[in-house]
Amino acid sequence: MADEQARDVHAAARDGFAAEADAYSRGRPDYPAALLGWLGDKLGLAPGKAVLDLGAGTGKFTRMLLQTGAAVTAVEPVDAMRAKLATSLSTVTALTGTAETLPLEDATVDAVVCAQAFHWFATEAALVQIRRVLKPGGALGLVWNVRDQSVDWVAAITRIIEPYEGDAPRFHKGDWRRPFAGGVFDEPQMTCFAYRHVGSAQEVIIDRFLSVSFIAALPASEKAAVEQRLRRLVATHADLRGRDEIAFPYLTQAYFSRPAS
Repeated sequence: MADEQARDVHAAARDGFAAEADAYSRGRPDYPAALLGWLGDKLGLAPGKAVLDLGAGTGKFTRMLLQTGAAVTAVEPVDAMRAKLATSLSTVTALTGTAETLPLEDATVDAVVCAQAFHWFATEAALVQIRRVLKPGGALGLVWNVRDQSVDWVAAITRIIEPYEGDAPRFHKGDWRRPFAGGVFDEPQMTCFAYRHVGSAQEVIIDRFLSVSFIAALPASEKAAVEQRLRRLVATHADLRGRDEIAFPYLTQAYFSRPAS
């Protein structure tokens, strides 16, 4: 069953995230503290509630879900990422599975949250499964840290990596919205939070972008060429060179939806 589920995952995610699980864990940004309030106000997460972290990866967002006091179950199909989550977050039930074959019983969670993940499995079949495991009155939350392209060096990074994305599902393409036209869930409503990922250039730029799925899945020589271009940008851009810390700007977009009545 695990092998079948792995085949259902897009190759860029399956191979890239498996290859760079360590870089993903080091380089991916956390989330703004204001999201805690959103999780409580919009999704009702609190002690005594149950939440599914779908596409949980290495547990970046799982840690924030734990802060709500809710009981957290994580579903992640990539073995290398799920192993990191299970090792670092022993109180979380970490299960293998995909969005279209959720390993949960009907009506067992108060909310389902997908952080940096829904675009990988945005199908009506996934929404049907999510609706199945939600309790009456439950809700779906979708969260993405979106790079602030108004900053010129951020836009330069995008120009370095975008030629490699191919057919990999991406949030910015907007295809993730299409399944909501099927009437399973209401149209998602968005709240936006400004966020800064602060760390060394190695952490917030090199590790961050080498862990992008379609970059991580590249042959070694092409991946090295991308890394060289990123390092050249860090070494030459006036806002980056010589800095011990860099504040990488994001706009965290959080979407809320309920099953359609």
